[in-house]
Amino acid sequence: MENIAVTRLIEYLKINSEQPTPDYGACLKFLFNYADELGIMRRSVETAPGVFFIIMTIIGSLPELPSIMLYSHMDTVQTSSDWTHHPYSGYKDENGTIYGRGAQDMKSLGIQHMEAFRNLFEQGIKQWKRTIHIVFAPDEETGSENGMKGFVKSEEFKKLNIGFSLDEGGPSQNDIYDVYYGEKVTWFVNVTITGSAGHGSKFIKNTALEKLERLLYNTRKFRNEQETLMHKNNLTLADVTTLNVNIINGGVLVNIVPEKIHVSIDMRLTPNQDFGKMRNCLDKWVKDAGEGASYQFVQYSDFKPVSPSTRDNPFWAAFEDGMKEMNCEFNKGIMAASTDARFVREAGIPALGFTPMVNTPFLLHDKDECLNEKEFLKGIKIYEALINKLANVDG
Repeated sequence: MENIAVTRLIEYLKINSEQPTPDYGACLKFLFNYADELGIMRRSVETAPGVFFIIMTIIGSLPELPSIMLYSHMDTVQTSSDWTHHPYSGYKDENGTIYGRGAQDMKSLGIQHMEAFRNLFEQGIKQWKRTIHIVFAPDEETGSENGMKGFVKSEEFKKLNIGFSLDEGGPSQNDIYDVYYGEKVTWFVNVTITGSAGHGSKFIKNTALEKLERLLYNTRKFRNEQETLMHKNNLTLADVTTLNVNIINGGVLVNIVPEKIHVSIDMRLTPNQDFGKMRNCLDKWVKDAGEGASYQFVQYSDFKPVSPSTRDNPFWAAFEDGMKEMNCEFNKGIMAASTDARFVREAGIPALGFTPMVNTPFLLHDKDECLNEKEFLKGIKIYEALINKLANVDG
């Protein structure tokens, strides 16, 4: 007989909440029914037409204490047509591997939260010192404009009185779990380069293309330096700053030297980086490209989203104790990608990123995203221990 947790995960995976048109209505119906099944208070907060936060709340015995937030997002990234099994079929193979968009990122984590409470309730544990909010958020995969980015500034969020948040992490490909106390900072930069135009048969000076070449030389040089630093010192992607030139647009006809070229650069800065020096580098690259080159940020932050990860932070100590209780070895570090935890940390709330998956291939945003049911069910037991520890931290 299939475990009820696996059944609920498959049901959730069958809901197509793929961007850019996620079915949040179906998510709301499923999650409201789920909360009712477990006897947990629930409500929704609409942040844009058809876009909802779903908030489930278990009141603590000391409700005046700052609360705990268990966070997950409902939306998923787009899928391709070359999946082995349809991404919204909830297919489970003979080995217990469950396929579906969101199996790793991050519908499975939301179900693990819920099923941990089912198990704890069955053990007779129905209240903790601190109030717990189980939050299902929208639009994480598209920048969170109608998601946590705006919600964290709202009165609705402030009323939750969050003192600590657990957000998503990622799968480990060995038997050691990963927990993230911070993440890299994303800068998206648009560079515009103008130069002399004219007929393609001429040797024209001061063209946009030659300025582009200088820009690309400097960005490639920095990129290579960071990659060498990583390999030479046995670091991870989270320990260095990555840079990729991902879009170059320019020209109107094959026989006309273009007057203007547009370049889009994706930079992911490690919190160990001096952001002021990095900004100076960017200024210099654009200046060295030549007159007529300028840039603007599409996304920028100088805030370093890092939470305390030593035992003098009582929430970290509680997390560490919960993991030790479950005999889970783990590494702590900086996450190479961005999550909604950055907005929570910017609001002054400590947050950790943790997804209890080990010995699992990293398939976030990839085809054939999947998770084995044994690993999924083991993660529920881990969350039972973490909830008991975190929600009972003294004031």
